[in-house]
Amino acid sequence: MHKNSDKEKSQMEAILKQVKDPELLSQIEKVVPFHGFLTSGALIGIQMLNIARRELDVRGGERIYVTCETKSCMPDPFQILAGATIGNNGLKINNFGKMAVTVNKQAPEGAHGIKGVRIILDTEKTKDYPKLHAWYLNTEKLPHEEVVPILLAAGEKVYSWKPVDLEIPVRKKKRIQCCKNCGEMFIQHDNELLCGGCTE
Repeated sequence: MHKNSDKEKSQMEAILKQVKDPELLSQIEKVVPFHGFLTSGALIGIQMLNIARRELDVRGGERIYVTCETKSCMPDPFQILAGATIGNNGLKINNFGKMAVTVNKQAPEGAHGIKGVRIILDTEKTKDYPKLHAWYLNTEKLPHEEVVPILLAAGEKVYSWKPVDLEIPVRKKKRIQCCKNCGEMFIQHDNELLCGGCTE
């Protein structure tokens, strides 16, 4: 993990003093100890979460399900601020390397589908912010201390989102199998006889 210098820490503290929205500042202050530092990707995750909550009319205590399309930085705010974790099946990561996320509320019992929202950091919109655009396209190496203020100033103007229809997967009964190779127990998804470790 990147160890931040005292200079970087003081620069970020100065940036955060300029955040006027107390709710956003509170969210940042919760994410930073969990993530280790306010990265551009973590702030993007916070901003995307706030868009999703508004678009889906998520009320306090309502459970959400999140599919992040990158494993870097962006998933952490969904874990710490929304309680959507890998362990409770609220967070899924499809590591496509995209700054994109799909969020939905918990479906009613017996439902086969639910509405969600897919949010992206939109390259057409980041063009209006040349430094952010260069960071996003990786044409220029920029530190988080330069990118975070741009994201804060731009707010939702650099994102696009649209409603999506999501299918509710049928929950299968958990089956435990003894691996024919290593002899360890594993959760069988189909009818495989070898665990994931032995099939790699």
